[in-house]
Amino acid sequence: MLRGRRAECEGVERLLARARAGRSGVLVVRGEAGIGKTALLEHASAAATGMRIVRAVGVEAETEFAYAGLHQVCARVLDQVGALPGPQQVALSVALGQRDGDPPDRFLVGLATLSLLAEVAEERPVLCLVDDAQWLDAASAQTLAFVARRAEADRLAMVFALRDPCPDGTGESVRRLAGAARGRARRGGLPSLARHRGVELF
Repeated sequence: MLRGRRAECEGVERLLARARAGRSGVLVVRGEAGIGKTALLEHASAAATGMRIVRAVGVEAETEFAYAGLHQVCARVLDQVGALPGPQQVALSVALGQRDGDPPDRFLVGLATLSLLAEVAEERPVLCLVDDAQWLDAASAQTLAFVARRAEADRLAMVFALRDPCPDGTGESVRRLAGAARGRARRGGLPSLARHRGVELF
């Protein structure tokens, strides 16, 4: 347990317990730089006993590279792309540079990502960790927000860390992810909105 962060750690642990029980959920951690967001993600990783962990870190230099963040999330589970329906396989493979083709339909990329993570979660629950999400490229943020809104009984937990206030030019990523998390919260799928010592959880 992180010192002074009992409430936040308990929120993370509830999210993981729900995923293990077959109920997907999303948690967004927002706060100023240096407030401990990354430490909470590491706590989530350490507490994710028996879960498959996929992760990404937003990189400022890659914000203009479409699907750069999504590639980090999917890189270690691409061996299961073959289980997806054909159109989803093609869309995700093109998006991630695995095959040639015209720019894919973003709905199909989102659906393929959701299907891929659900397929992986059939074997064991999945924890998706994204740090510095304010630096995600727009295509990756859109795709992960799509997954966050639609994952239900897929044994998937998603935790995003966002800097607040966000740097100039990153507002769209923040809005997409925060909007997805708040939408889930309204449907009862998340811990309650809480602020504690500079960190916001929703």
